[in-house]
Amino acid sequence: MSRYHLVTTWRVRASLEEVAAILSEPERLPDWWPAVYLDAQETAPGDETGLGKEVALHTKGWLPYTLRWQFRVTAIEPPRRLVLEPMGDFSGRGTWTFAQDGPWAVIGYEWDVETHKPLLRALGWLLRPVFAANHDWAMRRGEESLRLELLRRRAATSAQRARVPPPPGRSRLTLGAGRAAG
Repeated sequence: MSRYHLVTTWRVRASLEEVAAILSEPERLPDWWPAVYLDAQETAPGDETGLGKEVALHTKGWLPYTLRWQFRVTAIEPPRRLVLEPMGDFSGRGTWTFAQDGPWAVIGYEWDVETHKPLLRALGWLLRPVFAANHDWAMRRGEESLRLELLRRRAATSAQRARVPPPPGRSRLTLGAGRAAG
């Protein structure tokens, strides 16, 4: 019950190159996706394409726990595919895929992992749907945050950039209400 296979699809008005430029800088995740990424540090640069790059992450969803994990880029086919091997609180594989559909970038993320955090392993049999909902919440924040980051990067002036709303921030579980605040 500690194995998860979660699939997410985003559609954003962007070119694959724009999306790849953002996702190829995982150390900047806390800047544009702060609802989930508390910290991200590159620990190994990888080669000139990013293959072998390693990043240490501290993440949080709307549930009251955090995860510490790392990933290594194990396959990269810019701008069509990026495969990550998570380590730490997860093991398995994360696969990003990218396709252009006219003015839209269609971004897929397949998260096929086993959890190693004791809390998730111990309660997975009972709270599996809640843990999956936490992942879905995080990915929805990611799509929203990516849209805003694209607008920020396209802004021609600092005044235009200032008009782009900030990305959604961290959320706390509202006890008793059963839903995320924010």
